[in-house]
Amino acid sequence: MLGLPRGRRAIIREVVLYGNDTPWVFARSILPLSTLTGRQRRLRRLDARPLGALLFADPSMRRGPMQLGQVASLNLPLPGGADENTGLLWGRRSVFFLDGKPLLVSEIFLPAFSPYNEPCPQRKPQAEP
Repeated sequence: MLGLPRGRRAIIREVVLYGNDTPWVFARSILPLSTLTGRQRRLRRLDARPLGALLFADPSMRRGPMQLGQVASLNLPLPGGADENTGLLWGRRSVFFLDGKPLLVSEIFLPAFSPYNEPCPQRKPQAEP
């Protein structure tokens, strides 16, 4: 989707997004080194900061068409507790452009991801000491 020539260097970032202390989404981003110049150098050191927050806060951001599909769970480096063979998992991916520079974001929805099917449990307030 990025049209990168073979051998072109990129940073690959893989993260697991949690909801209610449960792995919900496996995300992989591909950031070509040619994208990580100028103002976009900040993307080289995201650490634990969410990429989505930076993308959607950037006024230059443009999102390309979204692709939907299924991926075999055996082909993914999933975290403990989400790594059993669950068959096919739904996912989506799209190319984002920051200042016209592309990066690819793919998200795979893990079996425990069901925020629209069930209400999220309410956390009980912690008692103050």
